[in-house]
Amino acid sequence: MAKGKQTPRQKMINLMYLVFIAMMALNIDVEIIRSYYDSTKALKETRFLTEQKNEDIFEKTLEAKAQQVPDTYAQPWEDYKGLKKIIDDLVSSTEDVKTKLKKQSEFVDTDPKTGKEMDVQENFAALNNNEATTEYFFKEGDENTPSSNALELKKKLDEVRNYINTKFGGNQQLKKLVDRANTSLIAEYPNGKSPNGKTWFQNKFYNQPLIAAISNLEIIQNDARNVQSDALAMMLQEKVDASIKFSSYEAIVSAPTDVVAGKKAEAVVMLGNYSTSNKISMSGVSRQENGKGYLPLNTGGLGEKKIGGVITLTDASGKATSYPFTHTYNVIAGPQEVKLEKGLLLSADKMNVMYRGLENPVSGSILGADNAKLSLSASGGAIVKSTGNGKWNVTPQSGNVIQLTLSGREPSGKTVSQVFEYRIKGIPRPQGQIRGKSVNFMPATSIPNQIVTAALPDFDFPVSFTVNSFILKLPGRAGTLIQGNSLSSAEGALRNLRAGDVVQIYDIKVTASGLGNQILKELTPVTINVQ
Repeated sequence: MAKGKQTPRQKMINLMYLVFIAMMALNIDVEIIRSYYDSTKALKETRFLTEQKNEDIFEKTLEAKAQQVPDTYAQPWEDYKGLKKIIDDLVSSTEDVKTKLKKQSEFVDTDPKTGKEMDVQENFAALNNNEATTEYFFKEGDENTPSSNALELKKKLDEVRNYINTKFGGNQQLKKLVDRANTSLIAEYPNGKSPNGKTWFQNKFYNQPLIAAISNLEIIQNDARNVQSDALAMMLQEKVDASIKFSSYEAIVSAPTDVVAGKKAEAVVMLGNYSTSNKISMSGVSRQENGKGYLPLNTGGLGEKKIGGVITLTDASGKATSYPFTHTYNVIAGPQEVKLEKGLLLSADKMNVMYRGLENPVSGSILGADNAKLSLSASGGAIVKSTGNGKWNVTPQSGNVIQLTLSGREPSGKTVSQVFEYRIKGIPRPQGQIRGKSVNFMPATSIPNQIVTAALPDFDFPVSFTVNSFILKLPGRAGTLIQGNSLSSAEGALRNLRAGDVVQIYDIKVTASGLGNQILKELTPVTINVQ
């Protein structure tokens, strides 16, 4: 500024210069607050995604396993419910604190007239206000005296952390969960760990503007939900060798119910879902190969016969669980003895229903008669003769039921005819997959190496799919169209993923082979949980 006596014009210029400098400083502060505000909103959106993942995927899976395999999963499910309750309390009470601070700072979320979100610049004074935060967390604004509100927040953080240490501290497989809780869910620094000699509350809330306080409280909520997510994932993973490969246990026996006297016959015994684990042993069979038990059936005399035994599974903890099995079969007379038997027989080769628009193979016969002279007709479908006597391919068209009429001559020469009714079903919904599963858990570095595939699980017809494109949805970002079936082209976008994130793959477009002109239902999506 010029010294000495100034003209009115010079005074006006000096005043305008000061106003200009003040406006520049204010504009810089607004941009800083805006950046802080946007980051806080992103944190909140990430927390909501984590909450959805916990509820829609992990919780339902753990609860289902607790019902199916209570010996293995009932206690982890009860421990988790206790953890969820106190984390919900922490997140809810922290949300209440944010609401109170906003109200005390006169922060307005939406315009009361238009209902639109208020711009940061319109809320600048509230977001930049540090009085409400200081008064809330410090008694009478004294930096060295935390208020009862601060101590209540610390108490709730301590409750979550202490619960995790008590319930899971002795489990080596959950050590990462305990370590994360002890480093992230805190309201005081360990001895000598303060970055500047001040307390945790002083660094987070003393003389901090409203936006900084809200951001720090949102981080607490995020950390709590991520710990909850870790607990769910690890509770499921720790039992993987014991039972996670099976949705339920059941002894399965595959054997004919009727066998011909003197003819070789054999029963196959296995544990469903099928497994080749060496932790499975069987009694009551003559040999065991690749998880299957084989037993030659006794066909030495006519009449009903039984076989039985026990399948034993040893889980990861060394606990053995037994699953008994039994099977009843009939030994019947050979073809010479059944020449004069009467009656028509018809069975679907692969299923007890027929799929619309596909060639469904069927076989028909008359006991003791020449099956080459059989005929088959259908209402509401097309029939094509197949290779072999008494074999056809039936293609259902409209309606929900198809009636097949089988006609022929009995061994006595009498003409007979009988109607058989089958339900008609559409092609099931294909499933999007990575590594043969629709829900995957893997580190972020592995995701670019994955290939998206499609399948019809447990579908008995030969079908194959070629994935042409899909939508890739990353946390906090809009969905991206990916051409082809590989995630390698999205490697750059995948680098920013961190543990706890959920990647979704949906709107998968495929070309099907083996389904004729069938219009496919929309494929189920694929979920990748980042570890």
